[in-house]
Amino acid sequence: MEDSQAILFQGKLVDFALAELVRQHRDSFQPLWTVDSWAKLLIWMALNCGLSGDRESLELFAEALGPKLTGRLRRLFYERTLEDLELQLMADPAEPQVLVIPMAPGVSVTHQQASRALDQVGLLERVDLDRSRWQSLDAVVVIPWKASELSG
Repeated sequence: MEDSQAILFQGKLVDFALAELVRQHRDSFQPLWTVDSWAKLLIWMALNCGLSGDRESLELFAEALGPKLTGRLRRLFYERTLEDLELQLMADPAEPQVLVIPMAPGVSVTHQQASRALDQVGLLERVDLDRSRWQSLDAVVVIPWKASELSG
């Protein structure tokens, strides 16, 4: 095996391991669906990499991750795949709305399905429940956060 091929495989393994680490631990950091939970995950990761919890070390850790990897990990942190409902949720509190996306092509999400998905992951109390403010865009339902939940 060539060195470049080995490095490629190692990179894919690290990427896979990081994604699984985020998926398996994202529900451990309360309160869920908040910027605070995301920050707690990053601090936990930094501490487990041997860094101290001081501001300078945490900033170095964030800088070392870089914007591309941080963005990918953040998307994984705030994303949920609900196989039983055949839906995917994207619920980053830094974004103005929650997206409920069908997993199957050519299928549209109803407001009732979106509501069930939000309830299943504990988001109903964090979004605007006025369904007249929910938008159906193509197959996706777009739901605004409650004003009190916005943390851009």
